[in-house]
Amino acid sequence: METSRRFHPPFPNKMLQFCSKARFSKLYFLMVERGTALLKKMEINVAEAEKRTGKNTVNMQETYTVYLIETRPVEAVPEGGTPAAPDMLWRRYSEFELLRTYLLVTYPFIVIPPLPEKRAEFVWHKLSADNLDPDFVERRRVGLENFLLRVASHPLLSNDKIFFLFLTEVSTKVDSRLKSLSAMFRVKNPDKRFTALKQYSDELNAVISQLLRVRAKVADRLYGVYKVHGNYGRVFSEWSAIEKEMGDGLQSAGHHMDTYAASIDDILEEEEHYADQLKEYLFYTDAVRSVCKKHELLQYELEMVAQDLAYKKQQREELATGTVRVFSLKGMTSKLFGQESQEQRESRLAALEQSIQEGEETVKEKNAECQEFVRTAWKDIERFKEQKDQDLREALISYAIMQISMCKKV
Repeated sequence: METSRRFHPPFPNKMLQFCSKARFSKLYFLMVERGTALLKKMEINVAEAEKRTGKNTVNMQETYTVYLIETRPVEAVPEGGTPAAPDMLWRRYSEFELLRTYLLVTYPFIVIPPLPEKRAEFVWHKLSADNLDPDFVERRRVGLENFLLRVASHPLLSNDKIFFLFLTEVSTKVDSRLKSLSAMFRVKNPDKRFTALKQYSDELNAVISQLLRVRAKVADRLYGVYKVHGNYGRVFSEWSAIEKEMGDGLQSAGHHMDTYAASIDDILEEEEHYADQLKEYLFYTDAVRSVCKKHELLQYELEMVAQDLAYKKQQREELATGTVRVFSLKGMTSKLFGQESQEQRESRLAALEQSIQEGEETVKEKNAECQEFVRTAWKDIERFKEQKDQDLREALISYAIMQISMCKKV
């Protein structure tokens, strides 16, 4: 028997809940403005999270979280009319992971949007790292909603049939479409643009990781400084009880110290949302590296078929002239047991000619595939760079404004 319990309210801090919704609205209208047919026809949001308890595939009890996806057609509602009821379905985080894996394999030339973190990382120590903690679940809900909006706003991904089924059908056939790509190889002539992009991705990952790590340390220290003032508040309050002339002033000072100490919780919780925006691009760096790895794989395959073709052409030349340029078992056998007959040589030449023709076609196809990948991938990378610059600029400016506002209040 499966039991469930909804997070009510999903986000305990009202101010942060308001900020979260405001950021979602801004992102949603920005996505619509950038324009895809799907977002102009359908509203998409992850409305809430629910904790459930049930048995997993090995018949063991487990507690997990599911997320409610709501989709609603975008249509004009007549005055006094009622908007259409949304279609709703529940998805686990693992199903979002499956969808993203499918997109990675199906569209290797696209920088696929990342998912929010599965486990809390780069957080100040007072923030719970429990995956079922309501605050963490709410932050992940916002991140999953952001993921769906980014996919839905992409000119190519938004038209994917499996993605549409993920939003609208209870079960999909994503499993059957998954493949795994892994290869250890080294290309001889790497594309300098993708080499530079991979290096930039590694550097961006390192910089953002360091920034988040430093931010977590600063948050810890700031938390300690603020909370120390709570002790001052208690001391001033006790002092006011024994001072007749200064009692009111000491009591007021104690009250301000208590307020000051309590304000850090809201400040750091709001900061955590800006940290989540940086984390999104920390995870985006893995998506960029995936595109680079796919290009390396195509380049490697092209070099292998070209190398095989060159070897067959060398064999044809040696067979036609009767000379062997390099040591080979075939050449040594001919010397020991005599040359092959004219008919055998002609038969081998004919087979080699056929194989060379097929090899030339393969090289041509691989070359065209590689060029098409570079064209489509670089177009999407340019789109990603523009999006990245805009999003990070807005996030850092908003973070600076928040810090200025906090200092003014202090």
